[in-house]
Amino acid sequence: MRLFVACLLSLVASAAVAQDVIIARPRSVVVTGAADHAVVIARRGALVHSGCGQYEGIGFSTVSPDAAVRSCCFWGQRPAVEIGTAWSPVRRGWFAVVRYR
Repeated sequence: MRLFVACLLSLVASAAVAQDVIIARPRSVVVTGAADHAVVIARRGALVHSGCGQYEGIGFSTVSPDAAVRSCCFWGQRPAVEIGTAWSPVRRGWFAVVRYR
């Protein structure tokens, strides 16, 4: 009986130790273009710059993708190089990312 209890306790203890060893790593998202970044911020539901080292404008609108593009920073002030839009089910609107020269 003692052997059975000792085996049972060792199994429970080993399961607890195994749980402490598991390391969860956050997923990193690689953003390559304006459309990819628009999809990422649409999924998150937050206006966040990518930090890509370029001039970048981000905007949001519940009306249309064009309205989201027009609400981006620097729109009409700099020549646009790349434009991406994505629908956000979280915010029920359009997110836009415009990269400028």
